[in-house]
Amino acid sequence: MKLTFLGTGTSTGVPLLGCHCSTCRSQDPHDQRSRSSVLLEFDSRVVVIDTTPDFRQQGLRVGMERLDAVVFTHTHADHVFGLDDVRVFNLRQNHPIPIYADSRSLESIRRIFTYIFEGTYPAGGIPRLDPRLIDGPFDLWGMKMVPLPAFHGALPVLGFRFGRAAYVTDFSVIPEATLAQLEGLDVLILAALRHVPHPTHSTVEQSLKLVERLRPRRAFFTHIAHELGHEATNATLPHNVRLAYDGLTLELEEGG
Repeated sequence: MKLTFLGTGTSTGVPLLGCHCSTCRSQDPHDQRSRSSVLLEFDSRVVVIDTTPDFRQQGLRVGMERLDAVVFTHTHADHVFGLDDVRVFNLRQNHPIPIYADSRSLESIRRIFTYIFEGTYPAGGIPRLDPRLIDGPFDLWGMKMVPLPAFHGALPVLGFRFGRAAYVTDFSVIPEATLAQLEGLDVLILAALRHVPHPTHSTVEQSLKLVERLRPRRAFFTHIAHELGHEATNATLPHNVRLAYDGLTLELEEGG
């Protein structure tokens, strides 16, 4: 299995509009962060976790030529507003695209994208989607996806474990029951917004404590704000922990 970070930035992206800080003015391409999402490729299948407002550009950058499913963590704008762009894959593949989400998120997606689901849009050219409820572990063409409940402030959100890897973005609290499912990992991907505490996001220090407790072989931080420069931050992290960056690709074991 191959995992590609389509985006690693927080909701504003980096550079931040109108900002002149050192990260936003950086010439290091690792400091150019689109909104957070990952792409999974296995057995000729392609699955995306979240469709950000940057989804089209992200797909062009990595050369996406098919899409078999979308899995959603939650429905804040920076995680869903690129959903309309999946319609090009409907045309290419000539079938609806399954989208997986919990009941709260499916309801929100139907409300946000009313024109897709109400069946009265006159001009055509809209995505054809197959909504599927996440109410426990589910199978994607032989790959088991395990939902990982967490909290983004007061909002329930989902992370996901697949094989010996897990992806948990946009969280402030991970319940004990979920932490038990994050043990024995080869790769753990966690959000780490910045150093300064935030009411709805994990900080670098908080995510490092989780890494120390869970002891994955490797950890990568994502959903990164402009307060963190790539090179300077990596220099302070343990050898097995790194900031992810847009376009970073990891080879993963499918089993476990």
